[in-house]
Amino acid sequence: MSPSPSPHPTLGRRFVPLSEVAEMFSISSSQAYALVRSGELRAIQIGGRRQWRVELSEIEAYIERAQEATRLLVDTEGTSE
Repeated sequence: MSPSPSPHPTLGRRFVPLSEVAEMFSISSSQAYALVRSGELRAIQIGGRRQWRVELSEIEAYIERAQEATRLLVDTEGTSE
């Protein structure tokens, strides 16, 4: 009997393709690539076709940075009234 597929397709993997990152964030592939180009999201190119891959821990770090930036923005806007 084979194991049932995981409900979380990223479990057990260290890297995900940039297209999957775009899906996670509900943005276009171009927007995901722009995050890589700007340095906001670190990624590597691997394989014969040099496809972009993002480490799952980097995705978590990016989310944490975005949450902190949002918190600071909200705190700053809240004190300027």
